[in-house]
Amino acid sequence: MRQDLAMLKSGRSQEESRRSNLGELLRHVHLEGSLSRSALAERMGLNRSTIMALTAELTGAGLVREELPRDTGRAGRPSLVVRPETDRFYVLAFDVRVDRLVAARVGLGGKVLDRREAVRQRAGADLDDVVGVLAGFARELCGQADSVCVGIGAAYCGMIRPGDGMVRFGPDMGWVDQAFGTELGQRLGLGLPVAVGNEAHLGALAEHERGVGVGYQNLIYLHGDVGVGGGIIVGGKLLDGDGGYGCELGHMIVNPYDGRPCGCGSRGCLEAEVGERALLDAAGRSAELVGHDGIRAVVDAAEEGDEAAREALRRIGDWLGIGVANLINLFNPGMVIFGGMLPDIYRGSAAQVHSRVAANVLVISREAVQLRTAGLGDDATLIGAAELAFAELLASPLDALAHSALR
Repeated sequence: MRQDLAMLKSGRSQEESRRSNLGELLRHVHLEGSLSRSALAERMGLNRSTIMALTAELTGAGLVREELPRDTGRAGRPSLVVRPETDRFYVLAFDVRVDRLVAARVGLGGKVLDRREAVRQRAGADLDDVVGVLAGFARELCGQADSVCVGIGAAYCGMIRPGDGMVRFGPDMGWVDQAFGTELGQRLGLGLPVAVGNEAHLGALAEHERGVGVGYQNLIYLHGDVGVGGGIIVGGKLLDGDGGYGCELGHMIVNPYDGRPCGCGSRGCLEAEVGERALLDAAGRSAELVGHDGIRAVVDAAEEGDEAAREALRRIGDWLGIGVANLINLFNPGMVIFGGMLPDIYRGSAAQVHSRVAANVLVISREAVQLRTAGLGDDATLIGAAELAFAELLASPLDALAHSALR
């Protein structure tokens, strides 16, 4: 009896190991692109015959293909490389920003194959409108695809309940307990669940896996939209808190005495002091001027010598620097990344940010930290949503495909 149980456990262990290895191999190819069998063996710590067997399974499922490398420049028979089947399998990725809606078809390997965008009016709780626009985009994107959708992911500018995509709180548009994930899934009618994440959390993951933060195990991503959000990677993993609502860096208090009012109900939050409205007000811009265009107009004016714009950026940069200094002291990251609208603000206020870091961060913590702008640009949160959608396939490729076939 004991021998039978041992054999059963051994069989399960081998099967679990095989599934895990299939997922890891596909993940390497998905994130890194074309890789030779020998490179995969080195990354995964497996022998080449095992890599060959795993690759054969994934090739048989249509997820990857093996082919000769292009222009090796070496004599002799070149080693085959493994490539993702980008055009055969894709996910739908949605990015719901305060003033813009973005939808994309993203192929295995992370390539954006097609996309749609629309302006989002700042008109309050607009769940039905948002879902309607995104569903319309999805019909166009899927209608053009002679391939298989294996997942759906969405980034939203608010606090998201893990599991069901409920927007618990989205202060900039007045969303409170809005069933975004459920509603979008029903409207899409694809039989796939919609995985929803906070936009800054997903931006952090995307920059860590595909952007300027590749290779850094500890980083902080600050995302500017109308407000400011954040994502923190610690030891290669997202820090998400007890309920999934962690890293609300924009609501760190930096000016408790005479701070500007914040949409969260507090005063002096980082996002209240460095967000869109703070900069535009400080520069004396019209209340009708908003979004990326408004921010860039102030930065451009400062570069052209506009003193009011320069002073506004100095002030905003000082508050941003205080926030960054606090975060570096707390988490000792290898990199702080500015995304969303913050790269434009950082462009015009880098001197103030660096000055605060030099004055207020412990010497040992600041001696190696890098301050960078997002490598994925405005698409960081969209790519993060795509990676969220690919998670099930990358965890267990063959099982995920079998589930998709049953839907």
